[in-house]
Amino acid sequence: MKTTHVKRALKYRCYPTDAQAAELSRTFGCVRKVYNLALAARTEAWTRQERVNYHQTSAMLTAWKKTEEFAYLNEVSSVPLQQALRHLQGAFTNFFDKRAKYPRFKSRKRSRKSAEYTTSAFRLRDGGLTLAKMAEPLGIVWSRPLPEGASPSTVTVSQDAAGRWYVSLLVEDPTIQRLPAVDTAVGIDVGLDHLLTLSTGEKITNPRHERADRVRLAKAQRQLARKAEGEGANRAKARRKVARVYARIADRRRDHLHKLTTRLVRENQTLVIEDLAVRNMVRNHSLARAISDAGWSEFRSMLEYKAAWYGREVIAVDRFFPSSKLCSVCGAVRSGMPLHVRVWTCGGCGATHDRDVNAARNLLAVGLTVSVCGAGVRPQRRTPGGRSATKQKTPRREP
Repeated sequence: MKTTHVKRALKYRCYPTDAQAAELSRTFGCVRKVYNLALAARTEAWTRQERVNYHQTSAMLTAWKKTEEFAYLNEVSSVPLQQALRHLQGAFTNFFDKRAKYPRFKSRKRSRKSAEYTTSAFRLRDGGLTLAKMAEPLGIVWSRPLPEGASPSTVTVSQDAAGRWYVSLLVEDPTIQRLPAVDTAVGIDVGLDHLLTLSTGEKITNPRHERADRVRLAKAQRQLARKAEGEGANRAKARRKVARVYARIADRRRDHLHKLTTRLVRENQTLVIEDLAVRNMVRNHSLARAISDAGWSEFRSMLEYKAAWYGREVIAVDRFFPSSKLCSVCGAVRSGMPLHVRVWTCGGCGATHDRDVNAARNLLAVGLTVSVCGAGVRPQRRTPGGRSATKQKTPRREP
């Protein structure tokens, strides 16, 4: 097996002391403030047709620290503040490369609370992680050991809406190895009644984690709605209750998707999926809740990075490919296929199809064509890219 040196983030729960929690909260606030100040400065310069880069914002940070108004920035480690400027630079790079929208200001209530430390601002020794400006190590629950000989390049401390603290260590993991090649391939059709339908005929039930906790969630939301708006302690407590229910739903969904994607990647060399526009699909208010609960985007993301780790191939077929209406036996295309039709009979060959199994088989067939012939599946926003396997044309020869 060939070892692939990949960088991965290992996330652990941590339980800081009151003093450490206060220090981290101050750091979160300063990181947010520096990010917003730099974004405002770059936006103002943009209106004057000027470009401001990371080095210029770093000089601005030094100047801000010397002012009376922002003197409190000196009370926290300077490394997370510099990292905030680097993150802003990355956001602008993505914007200029048309991979993302224009950067937005961070909100105290809605934005993620986090601070990133590089090697100069933390010490990992004898199983204890000590951050800059702290006298004691953080109380981390080491639920799994770090890879042997691994040295974290960055440490990110965060707090979620439910009040839980986490430490994420970015390491190069030498234990990840490419799996032995196998000759199996599978087509995967995602759905709502069944989360996944495989070209083998297997159907994987949709757990519907949000529906299972809907009563508990509704009760917590009613309690929050009865609290007066503002910064009161009772409203904050009710808000955390709602956040804990959402966190429980997200944790269970993520755990289930991790198990599914790991199994599929281990068992198959080639995995063919459909390139769905989930962001557009959730605009349908009748299906938005169910689609979000299924986690289709998260499933695809996990499948792609695990396939890259273990030497597998993921092929995304164009979303306009008629996988449900195409007969997988004779190739005839049915004119219409309402969503309520789950079983249909082909008018050409008389074959009876389960809608989802037929779609998965068609995805597999066109995906294998892409893999063997080298055709693409229309220009994609995400890998892989190329021309549509269903609309290949003979390339025009140059005179």
